[in-house]
Amino acid sequence: MLTIDGITVRLGGRPILERASASIPQGARVGLIGRNGAGKSTLMKTLIGEIEPDDGQIGKSSRARIGYIAQEAPDGAITPEEAVLAADVERAALLEEAETCTDMDRLGEVHERLLAIDAYTAPARAAKILNGLGFDEEMQRRPLSSFSGGWKMRVALGALLFSEPDVLLLDEPSNHLDLEATLWLENFLRSYPATLLVISHERDLLNNVVDHILHLQGGKLTLYSGGYDAFEKQRAERAAQLESAKAAQDAQRARLQDYVARNSARASTAKQAQARAKMLAKMQPIVALMEDPSLSFDFPSPGELRSPMITLDGAAVAYGEAPPILQRLNMRIDADDRIALLGRNGNGKTTLARLLSSQLKPIEGELAAPGKLKVGYFTQYQVEELESNTTPLELMTRAMEGMAPGAVRAQLGRFGFSGPRATQKVEKLSGGERARLALALITRDAPHLLILDEPTNHLDVDAREALVQALNDFAGAVILISHDRHMVELTADRLVLVDSGTAREYAGSMDDYIDFVLGRNQPKKQASSSTPKTRPADRAKAKEKARYLKSKLASAEKAMAKLEASLTEIDSAIGEPASAPAHLADIAMSDLLVRRSQVSDGLAQAEADWLALGEDLEKLEKA
Repeated sequence: MLTIDGITVRLGGRPILERASASIPQGARVGLIGRNGAGKSTLMKTLIGEIEPDDGQIGKSSRARIGYIAQEAPDGAITPEEAVLAADVERAALLEEAETCTDMDRLGEVHERLLAIDAYTAPARAAKILNGLGFDEEMQRRPLSSFSGGWKMRVALGALLFSEPDVLLLDEPSNHLDLEATLWLENFLRSYPATLLVISHERDLLNNVVDHILHLQGGKLTLYSGGYDAFEKQRAERAAQLESAKAAQDAQRARLQDYVARNSARASTAKQAQARAKMLAKMQPIVALMEDPSLSFDFPSPGELRSPMITLDGAAVAYGEAPPILQRLNMRIDADDRIALLGRNGNGKTTLARLLSSQLKPIEGELAAPGKLKVGYFTQYQVEELESNTTPLELMTRAMEGMAPGAVRAQLGRFGFSGPRATQKVEKLSGGERARLALALITRDAPHLLILDEPTNHLDVDAREALVQALNDFAGAVILISHDRHMVELTADRLVLVDSGTAREYAGSMDDYIDFVLGRNQPKKQASSSTPKTRPADRAKAKEKARYLKSKLASAEKAMAKLEASLTEIDSAIGEPASAPAHLADIAMSDLLVRRSQVSDGLAQAEADWLALGEDLEKLEKA
């Protein structure tokens, strides 16, 4: 068992953990969650002894091995395979001793121990872990110095998993992974044989892997049983109970205060009033659970732009004189598209995103886009490159040069940077707040198309849900690259697989793709000759009809909105003639009633048309 007993940690004089306590059962799989900046990483560092608590203590077995990824990624001439194998310190030491040992009795003990720890199958186990994290055979034998920082961190993760510590501590392990490696990691952790404590904001991982949620809030820890959905349910019930108790206490407090105010001056009731005053003084206020009011995303609405926004016709893209990364690209992006790009890191998803954002030009074929198309392109590099010694207000003022201060403040407010938050130094912002600031900057001119490359890194669960809502409310098109499949499933209606040097529509669902990645897909049987095949021409007609129906749906929605606004004005003129709109002020009441009936009938018909179009579109998409 791992015991956290009343620990207090202060950093820079500010309490991060305050008398925090929890008992983690042996073999439990625990998800550590909390808002950005709550102190999750501080708790992890305290558990491994990197930070000494100001008070309290950590209790664990003296023989328990605790595993945690080092801050610095491995580097040098050794290969990923060698780095992972070296993580098993006992195996490495025994193999070295076996080479030099001359004592035959001791040599026998060494070989016996090597067999006991399964040392001779270690290379195969290491290769399997590295392969799951995205390293093919060639990559496993390259020197670490040839990899980027993100790939080196994958090696560090692989080494930690290979070492199989008694208590495995993971801090946002999927931040450097693509969706495919994230799925593999989730599958691996589901069967991990020892205690697991993982900081994660991946809703699916928290539901599929962990059996407890350790919630850190206000410096305190609360342990819940079950996954994230169970936690949310329990927390909602607790919030409702607290709200009810607070309302009852507030009512009682009001009654006592009223009694004291009315009876303190009267001799006959002064003692009773004093007793009630003492009750008031002793009453501990119940604090309802508060949500962060600054947690918001609200993308500005773009101007109208006809479809298609972008068309790729036989396009190819490369860096400099190097061979093409992607070729044979044929894509159409419409004004209402929600597209998720799938495929392993290194297959070209970011390259395709840069091509669509006009950061790269096609070396073959064509890319057609209207001149007034505005694209907002988000990457993690923008978050990392924010000037630390400036403020959100200064950055946005500079980016929106010439705009009124009110417009600058309004754009910041859309992303939770209002009041003093707008003038706080960037260096003081959490990773999630910096990501929100980067999103605010890239959407300042109301882009028609948002291209988001891993936007959820450093965002906590609640912030991710807010981003999902904002993307679903956004009136433009979205292209998403993300390892958070919960976000992909809730926002994307088209899947594009980037693989084998090109990009193509993925016909299956997200569940189908997950099965494919995890090797659960079985080859589909070839359709019998009696099964009608859908010809390319038929598919094109169906797609064109779908676009037509979507256009008609949009027109019907606009007509409904216009009629509803007209109905509201007429009702206002009938109810309060003095404040009637100018164009209705001189119309007789009888005529207003007739006009209201006509508008009401028109609204009913528009709603019926809208429903019929929706049903037609649904049938077409299911066909």
